[in-house]
Amino acid sequence: QVQLVESGGGSVQPGGSLRLSCAAPRNIFSIYTMSWYRQAPGKQRELVAAITSGDSTNYADSVKGRFTISRDNAKNTVYLQMNSLKPEDTAVYYCRATLVVVSTIAYWGQGTQVTVSS
Repeated sequence: QVQLVESGGGSVQPGGSLRLSCAAPRNIFSIYTMSWYRQAPGKQRELVAAITSGDSTNYADSVKGRFTISRDNAKNTVYLQMNSLKPEDTAVYYCRATLVVVSTIAYWGQGTQVTVSS
């Protein structure tokens, strides 16, 4: 069983910042696309940001200019730096590792809560 270990969630006021981390096994991290999803109460899980093994990135329109995804290959860790947080960013954030070969192989983290409230 592949385990993705997330950390860094918490509560912050609007305009504040948080950094999420997700550690993965070395054999997963080196070749998989790493991404962050989020799911707010009553809503579908949505892609927030993704980074490939070649460091290409993409972001949801709602977070462009505020969130930054990055990866540290030495630590097998992907980060999500979240700045200028808004109440609508409140959700459980999940780390995902994906590899598309003939079919899609995907692993999920357990999720970490982010709450933005005054």
